[in-house]
Amino acid sequence: MKWRSLQESDSHRDVRSLREIFSERKELIAKYVPADVQAVHARAVAALKAQGVAANALINLGLGAKAPSFELADHNGKLVSSAELLAKGRLVLSFIRGRWCPFCVGQMEAMSFIGEEIKADGGSIVAVSPQTQKQSFFMRDQHKLGFPLLVDAHNELARQFGLVYRVSEEQQALYSCTFVNLPFVNGDSSWELPIPATFVIDREGAIVFASANEDYMERPEPLEILALFRDDSAGPRLL
Repeated sequence: MKWRSLQESDSHRDVRSLREIFSERKELIAKYVPADVQAVHARAVAALKAQGVAANALINLGLGAKAPSFELADHNGKLVSSAELLAKGRLVLSFIRGRWCPFCVGQMEAMSFIGEEIKADGGSIVAVSPQTQKQSFFMRDQHKLGFPLLVDAHNELARQFGLVYRVSEEQQALYSCTFVNLPFVNGDSSWELPIPATFVIDREGAIVFASANEDYMERPEPLEILALFRDDSAGPRLL
C-alpha cells in the first residue's frame, strides 16, 4: 500500500481535522493490512500502555515543568537551539518516529498547515526524531514541510522527556520484513523510538501544553495547538 502525502492525494489543502485524516488511514489499514500484522502492532501498543510510558513522561515533564533545553542539528545540518527559538516566542516541540510512519507524515503535514499562523503569533514549530539528517531532509523535502526537522541522535532529547522505548523483538521482525530498517534509518542498532508526543513551551521554558500517547495512531489536533497560541488567557492543557 502506498501512503500518499496530502499534497500527492490532492492539489488543494486538506481541510479535514487530523482525526478525520487518521480515521481514513485506520480504515485502510483495517481493510488491507493482514490481521496478524495488525495484531503485532496492537500488542506492542498495549505493552507500552501497560508500562505507563506516556503517563510517566507526563508526570515527570507535565504542565508547568521546565522543559529540557536542547541544541540539535536540523535537516540541513544547521544547529538549532531551544534558547534561540524561545527568545522569539512559544515553541511547539513534536517528537515523531520517522518518515516511514504514515501517521507521523500525516501529523507533520497537518502541523505545516498551521505553521505560518504560529509564526505570525511569534511562535515556532520543530519536530524531533531519531532518524538521520539525510532521512530528515528527505521527509521535509518530500512533504514540503515548513519547519525544521531536528535530528535527535540516539534519542538523547526524547530520553530526557521520558519518551523512549525499545521496539519489541516481534515488531522488529515485522519491520524488517516490511523494509522499515530502523538501524539504517536511525543510524544506530538500538531499535529505540520515542512514543509520539507534542509539547508547547512558553518563553520562560515552562510546558503549557503536553500530549503523549503510546498509540502512534493518536495525535493532538493542530487547531487545538493553534488555539492555545491565539488565546493568551488559555490555561495549561494536558492531553
